[in-house]
Amino acid sequence: MFCGIVAGSVPGFVVADEPGGFAFLDTRPVFKGHVLVVPRTHVAVLGDLPTGDLEPYFGLVRRLSLAVEAGLGAGGTFVAMNNKVSQSVPHLHTHVVPRTKGDGLRGFFWPRTRYTSDDEASLYAEKIAAALG
Repeated sequence: MFCGIVAGSVPGFVVADEPGGFAFLDTRPVFKGHVLVVPRTHVAVLGDLPTGDLEPYFGLVRRLSLAVEAGLGAGGTFVAMNNKVSQSVPHLHTHVVPRTKGDGLRGFFWPRTRYTSDDEASLYAEKIAAALG
């Protein structure tokens, strides 16, 4: 599924498309503005990511964590990756989740929300992309 989003054959709300990675909104976000970052080529788990791809990939993750804060006015971010266990899609992906004090996120319990429409999801994607520069 993630390979299809990167290829453009599966729709997604794209936040970033760079040589080091591809980022799009999670369709079942913990909080609105929850971004998934994936390598452009299929890699199942972190251990399979070539060493030369680490800096471009995690550089994008780092920049997105700042862009989510700035673009959405978040107090911070939660950055996470499941690796094999609890990895719902067998494609390496990093979650960048906007956080605010008192948002209710406790430990690794992730309540899910939904966007009210595709227009609302597009607005969130655009805000983060604009802050990414």
